[in-house]
Amino acid sequence: MVDGSRDVDVEKLISFSKDLVQFLKDDKDVGFLKQCLEQSNAVQLQCLSEYQTLRSSIQDYEAKINMCNQRIAEAQSEAAGDAEIDTLQKEREQKLQIEQLLREELRVITDEIDDLDHQRASIEEQMQSLEKLERDQLRAEMKLSLYASVTCIIPDLYDQ
Repeated sequence: MVDGSRDVDVEKLISFSKDLVQFLKDDKDVGFLKQCLEQSNAVQLQCLSEYQTLRSSIQDYEAKINMCNQRIAEAQSEAAGDAEIDTLQKEREQKLQIEQLLREELRVITDEIDDLDHQRASIEEQMQSLEKLERDQLRAEMKLSLYASVTCIIPDLYDQ
Protein backbone atom coordinates (compact mmCIF):
# COMPACT_ATOMS: atom_id res chain seq x y z
CA MET A 1 0.00 0.00 0.00
CA VAL A 2 2.76 2.42 0.90
CA ASP A 3 4.58 1.73 -2.39
CA GLY A 4 1.35 2.38 -4.33
CA SER A 5 0.90 5.80 -2.74
CA ARG A 6 4.52 6.65 -3.53
CA ASP A 7 3.89 5.83 -7.19
CA VAL A 8 0.92 8.20 -7.22
CA ASP A 9 2.98 10.93 -5.57
CA VAL A 10 5.81 10.45 -8.06
CA GLU A 11 3.35 10.59 -10.95
CA LYS A 12 1.84 13.78 -9.58
CA LEU A 13 5.30 15.18 -9.04
CA ILE A 14 6.34 14.30 -12.57
CA SER A 15 3.20 15.94 -13.95
CA PHE A 16 3.80 19.01 -11.82
CA SER A 17 7.45 19.25 -12.87
CA LYS A 18 6.45 18.98 -16.56
CA ASP A 19 4.05 21.87 -16.08
CA LEU A 20 6.70 23.94 -14.32
CA VAL A 21 9.31 23.26 -16.98
CA GLN A 22 6.84 24.29 -19.68
CA PHE A 23 6.01 27.45 -17.77
CA LEU A 24 9.64 28.42 -17.29
CA LYS A 25 10.41 27.95 -20.97
CA ASP A 26 8.05 30.83 -21.72
CA ASP A 27 9.86 34.11 -20.95
CA LYS A 28 7.16 36.23 -22.59
CA ASP A 29 5.48 37.10 -19.28
CA VAL A 30 8.65 38.45 -17.69
CA GLY A 31 9.63 40.30 -20.86
CA PHE A 32 6.18 41.81 -21.17
CA LEU A 33 6.23 43.01 -17.57
CA LYS A 34 9.69 44.54 -18.03
CA GLN A 35 8.53 46.27 -21.21
CA CYS A 36 5.44 47.63 -19.40
CA LEU A 37 7.63 48.92 -16.58
CA GLU A 38 9.98 50.67 -19.02
CA GLN A 39 7.06 52.24 -20.87
CA SER A 40 5.50 53.34 -17.60
CA ASN A 41 8.76 55.00 -16.54
CA ALA A 42 9.07 56.75 -19.93
CA VAL A 43 5.52 58.08 -19.75
CA GLN A 44 6.08 59.19 -16.17
CA LEU A 45 9.18 61.15 -17.19
CA GLN A 46 7.27 62.76 -20.04
CA CYS A 47 4.41 63.71 -17.70
CA LEU A 48 6.85 65.20 -15.21
CA SER A 49 8.40 67.26 -18.00
CA GLU A 50 4.96 68.52 -19.08
CA TYR A 51 4.13 69.21 -15.45
CA GLN A 52 7.22 71.42 -15.09
CA THR A 53 6.42 73.21 -18.35
CA LEU A 54 2.85 73.88 -17.27
CA ARG A 55 3.96 75.06 -13.84
CA SER A 56 6.37 77.48 -15.52
CA SER A 57 3.58 78.69 -17.81
CA ILE A 58 1.28 79.21 -14.84
CA GLN A 59 3.94 81.27 -13.11
CA ASP A 60 4.41 83.34 -16.27
CA TYR A 61 0.68 83.94 -16.52
CA GLU A 62 0.48 84.84 -12.85
CA ALA A 63 3.24 87.40 -13.41
CA LYS A 64 1.33 88.76 -16.41
CA ILE A 65 -1.87 88.90 -14.35
CA ASN A 66 -0.05 90.81 -11.64
CA MET A 67 1.24 93.22 -14.29
CA CYS A 68 -2.29 93.63 -15.60
CA ASN A 69 -3.58 94.29 -12.09
CA GLN A 70 -0.89 96.94 -11.64
CA ARG A 71 -1.78 98.51 -14.96
CA ILE A 72 -5.45 98.49 -13.98
CA ALA A 73 -4.60 100.17 -10.69
CA GLU A 74 -2.45 102.75 -12.49
CA ALA A 75 -5.16 103.35 -15.05
CA GLN A 76 -7.75 103.86 -12.35
CA SER A 77 -5.49 106.15 -10.34
CA GLU A 78 -4.75 108.28 -13.39
CA ALA A 79 -8.46 108.51 -14.05
CA ALA A 80 -8.07 106.82 -17.40
CA GLY A 81 -11.03 106.50 -19.65
CA ASP A 82 -13.63 103.81 -19.10
CA ALA A 83 -12.76 102.15 -22.41
CA GLU A 84 -9.16 101.55 -21.37
CA ILE A 85 -10.23 100.18 -17.99
CA ASP A 86 -12.71 97.86 -19.70
CA THR A 87 -10.01 96.64 -22.08
CA LEU A 88 -7.61 95.97 -19.24
CA GLN A 89 -10.28 94.18 -17.24
CA LYS A 90 -11.17 92.00 -20.24
CA GLU A 91 -7.50 91.20 -20.73
CA ARG A 92 -7.24 90.32 -17.05
CA GLU A 93 -10.31 88.07 -17.26
CA GLN A 94 -8.90 86.32 -20.33
CA LYS A 95 -5.64 85.67 -18.56
CA LEU A 96 -7.51 84.39 -15.51
CA GLN A 97 -9.41 82.00 -17.77
CA ILE A 98 -6.16 80.82 -19.33
CA GLU A 99 -4.71 80.31 -15.85
CA GLN A 100 -7.79 78.29 -14.87
CA LEU A 101 -7.41 76.11 -17.98
CA LEU A 102 -3.73 75.55 -17.21
CA ARG A 103 -4.55 74.61 -13.63
CA GLU A 104 -7.12 72.09 -14.90
CA GLU A 105 -4.57 70.65 -17.33
CA LEU A 106 -2.04 70.45 -14.49
CA ARG A 107 -4.59 68.55 -12.38
CA VAL A 108 -5.19 66.08 -15.23
CA ILE A 109 -1.45 65.50 -15.64
CA THR A 110 -1.07 65.03 -11.89
CA ASP A 111 -3.85 62.43 -11.99
CA GLU A 112 -2.11 60.66 -14.88
CA ILE A 113 1.14 60.61 -12.91
CA ASP A 114 -0.70 59.08 -9.95
CA ASP A 115 -2.23 56.43 -12.23
CA LEU A 116 1.21 55.63 -13.63
CA ASP A 117 2.59 55.28 -10.11
CA HIS A 118 -0.17 52.80 -9.31
CA GLN A 119 0.55 50.86 -12.52
CA ARG A 120 4.26 50.79 -11.72
CA ALA A 121 3.53 49.45 -8.24
CA SER A 122 1.27 46.78 -9.72
CA ILE A 123 3.94 45.76 -12.23
CA GLU A 124 6.53 45.54 -9.46
CA GLU A 125 4.20 43.30 -7.47
CA GLN A 126 3.72 41.07 -10.51
CA MET A 127 7.49 40.90 -11.02
CA GLN A 128 7.93 39.86 -7.38
CA SER A 129 5.28 37.18 -7.74
CA LEU A 130 6.97 35.86 -10.92
CA GLU A 131 10.28 35.73 -9.07
CA LYS A 132 8.61 33.82 -6.26
CA LEU A 133 7.15 31.37 -8.79
CA GLU A 134 10.60 30.86 -10.27
CA ARG A 135 12.06 30.20 -6.82
CA ASP A 136 9.23 27.78 -6.07
CA GLN A 137 9.83 25.97 -9.35
CA LEU A 138 13.56 25.69 -8.64
CA ARG A 139 12.72 24.34 -5.20
CA ALA A 140 10.31 21.81 -6.77
CA GLU A 141 12.91 20.74 -9.32
CA MET A 142 15.46 20.22 -6.57
CA LYS A 143 12.88 18.24 -4.61
CA LEU A 144 12.15 16.17 -7.71
CA SER A 145 15.86 15.57 -8.14
CA LEU A 146 16.11 14.48 -4.53
CA TYR A 147 13.18 12.09 -4.94
CA ALA A 148 14.71 10.72 -8.12
CA SER A 149 18.05 10.13 -6.43
CA VAL A 150 16.42 8.50 -3.40
CA THR A 151 14.11 6.22 -5.40
CA CYS A 152 16.62 5.64 -8.22
CA ILE A 153 13.85 6.47 -10.70
CA ILE A 154 14.81 9.11 -13.20
CA PRO A 155 11.75 10.49 -14.97
CA ASP A 156 11.99 11.41 -18.62
CA LEU A 157 10.73 15.00 -18.54
CA TYR A 158 10.97 15.44 -22.29
CA ASP A 159 8.79 12.43 -23.10
CA GLN A 160 5.35 13.71 -23.99
